[in-house]
Amino acid sequence: MAAFRFEAADAAGLLERGVIDADSARHARSLLRERALFPLEVTPVGAPAAGSAALPGGRLRSADLTLATRQLASLLAARLTLEQALGAVIEQADRAVVRERFAAVRSEVVAGQTFSQALARYPRDFPEIYRALVAAGEASGDLSVVMARLADHVESRAALAQRVGLAFVYPAIVTLVAAGVIAALLAYVVPQVIGVFAQSRQKLPMLTVGLIALSDFVRHWGWALLLAAAAGGFSFASALRSPSFRLAWHRRVLALPLVGRLVRGVNTSRFASTLAILSASGVPLIRALEAGALTLSNEAMRVNVVDAIARVREGASLSRALAAGGCFPPLMLHMIASGEATGHLAEMLERTAATLAGETERRALALTGILEPLLILLMGGVVLLIVLAVLLPVIEINQLVR
Repeated sequence: MAAFRFEAADAAGLLERGVIDADSARHARSLLRERALFPLEVTPVGAPAAGSAALPGGRLRSADLTLATRQLASLLAARLTLEQALGAVIEQADRAVVRERFAAVRSEVVAGQTFSQALARYPRDFPEIYRALVAAGEASGDLSVVMARLADHVESRAALAQRVGLAFVYPAIVTLVAAGVIAALLAYVVPQVIGVFAQSRQKLPMLTVGLIALSDFVRHWGWALLLAAAAGGFSFASALRSPSFRLAWHRRVLALPLVGRLVRGVNTSRFASTLAILSASGVPLIRALEAGALTLSNEAMRVNVVDAIARVREGASLSRALAAGGCFPPLMLHMIASGEATGHLAEMLERTAATLAGETERRALALTGILEPLLILLMGGVVLLIVLAVLLPVIEINQLVR
């Protein structure tokens, strides 16, 4: 039985789209007619080969995967079969891409594939850690417990990313508004006000002269400045595609005083959480490290993990192997060493992830707490200079009149 994407019309002429399981396209049309629907289009939900970049219907969002995972965990815990649980997720999904993706996975499961093998057909939607945990759950025979643990992991990871991202929303808005206000003052307001002094033939203060020059530059060459900024951004993005440049840049980012510690904290928390859940589920350490490396957004830290994998294969302890690269904080290394010595590595990694997540969130809030008043003061200072440049000639004219 396979999954088919359909578009059909009811007796009133209203269109209905969705996914239906059938043995063939002809069988799917017959099932639609039994539901009093006139099939307009019936196409199979194709599953791409592993590693393919082109997926039908778009890509699953993090929120979609989180909700679907939690639903699967609850349904499997209620003793439903995997096929029934997937069918319930498909029926409850709001977005078409979720229905199509899980319908395709369900059709693979019905055809005899394991759940992890079916998920492997969509590597962009179901990351390595997701598939590794599902495979571990299938091997242990307790998929519901593993799925519940996986749902907690996905939710906590998404929550941390959301909290850190939201902390920088206000500074970003203030920066954009400040730049827009200053650009509008220089391009439109200042020329109209300064034009009055040009006819008086008086010697203008240096601050006013500088403001006039800056205003002229913005009005005549502002487009060139924006074009240069866009070209610079495009060139930088292109350069980041080079592995050597990206590695050098990410190492430089880690060395920054405030941003580097924040980036290191987010990546370390994500990596430790991944290792914790994989180790607790019985996944071999080498495979857990390989999956954890894929969760790192910083290339220097990823290279550190890849080097650690080679050292662990040679017999080195995990704490010493990770410490050799110098990218991970001492807290995690000490906790891993303690976990290896006591035999509670997964528990120590979980504590490390929770500690670093809280610390990273506090640092993000502290950093934005510093940025917000600094941005306001900077904007106020620039506006004050503009006002002074406009008012100084007025004050001098009044003194001459007296």
